[in-house]
Amino acid sequence: MSKDALILTPILDARSQSRLDALRTAHFPAHRNYLSAHVTMFHALPGRRLGSIEAVLAARAADTAPLPLTIGRAFRLGGGVAFRVQSPALETLRAGLANLWWPALTRQDRRDWHPHVTVQNKVEADEAAQTFARLAPAHVPWRGQALGLALHRYRGGPWEPLSRYPFGGMA
Repeated sequence: MSKDALILTPILDARSQSRLDALRTAHFPAHRNYLSAHVTMFHALPGRRLGSIEAVLAARAADTAPLPLTIGRAFRLGGGVAFRVQSPALETLRAGLANLWWPALTRQDRRDWHPHVTVQNKVEADEAAQTFARLAPAHVPWRGQALGLALHRYRGGPWEPLSRYPFGGMA
């Protein structure tokens, strides 16, 4: 991935962000945990199109009310655990952006989108299985909201925050 790639995520409500960050802190390998919990909508938008991407995001956010979502069931990744994020409204928003930006999207961003939050990754399979066995049965899905969109620049590790676009003119 280019170090100028742009990453788009929804801004989660404070309660959901806090709960997911706590899970990530508890289960993600500490030496690799340099990001907050997040739902990646796009992994690599072209940095050279920053101005036009920002204009689209500002306009879409201004016309969008906060979007309901559910932090759903846990599932296994190859070397970790994640939680499904269910939000038809967020999926519709993402699909509209994907259609608009289709020619510039990477193969990864053209694939079907399965929103999720990774709380553990890059661990041995048996450790991931143990984490899943602890988290899955105890998890009670909860409702939250996407309150806006956040744009980041990939920097080969930690992301550089660029801009935030609150939905519906929220401050």
